[in-house]
Amino acid sequence: MPSGRRSSRKASPSAASARVPLPDGPVPTSSGTVELVRDPSDPDAVTLLVNGVPSSHLDLSDPTWLEFEYMQHMAAVVDLLPPGPLDAVHLGAAACALPRRVEAVRPGSRQLAVDVDEELLRHVRTWFALPRSPRLRLRAGDGRTVLAGLPDASADVVVRDAFAGDATPAHLTTAEFVAQVHRVLRPGGVYLANCADRPPLALARAEVATTATALDVALVAEPGQLKGRRYGNLVVVGTREGGPDLAGPALARALRRLPVPATVLTGDALRSFVAGAAPRRDAPGPVPPHAHPA
Repeated sequence: MPSGRRSSRKASPSAASARVPLPDGPVPTSSGTVELVRDPSDPDAVTLLVNGVPSSHLDLSDPTWLEFEYMQHMAAVVDLLPPGPLDAVHLGAAACALPRRVEAVRPGSRQLAVDVDEELLRHVRTWFALPRSPRLRLRAGDGRTVLAGLPDASADVVVRDAFAGDATPAHLTTAEFVAQVHRVLRPGGVYLANCADRPPLALARAEVATTATALDVALVAEPGQLKGRRYGNLVVVGTREGGPDLAGPALARALRRLPVPATVLTGDALRSFVAGAAPRRDAPGPVPPHAHPA
């Protein structure tokens, strides 16, 4: 969700002149439509809607700015990793807001962004100044299928930010999926999952329990969300052995300093939040192909 608090930034004349003209109105994609909504108060601010749902926000002049609060939470966790380039996998590409930020703050990173909508990927590559391959590869395909084809211990970060409408596809929420994440992550690596949920947060509790079947786990959210006051995006964080200290002061301090402060649950507080929720499992039979934007 947007934070609603951002400083005014202007593109340099050379950067502005180099931009591709952006379309007005919906544009067809492989699975529906994509539309760009400009902020009348800031010419550099663009929100990308996929089938009418806000899916990404970009500051065209500042790739380090993340408007959506859950992405700010993810960035705070990524910043705990040791300095230097990262190998990152993003399941759910949209406009690649988080990959742009990783590229900007950790030059030399190698990233893969996956989306089932091939035309959407083509559009965002044309419209926005995204890093080129091999710095950022865009791949059309189902997120779980692509993840299953990646080598063992090949990524420092795996991000799951995939939606069909306003829900994450079920086959990206199970213990079997998290086992694949564990396999692809290097020791010390981090898994970040965007979980959109509403009171009483049954989905978030199940997602935490599911992630804990293979990874050390924490949950990041605004305090009001954790108290069940409203719908919103929570970030489930999983780490492999040797990963960053999610219970330490560095993450808590970074989350408090955000425009809309957030908190992290670990240890006993997290176990109390989960309250016996059961991990989600694959349904019997083959995993169905995903037919909506990932």
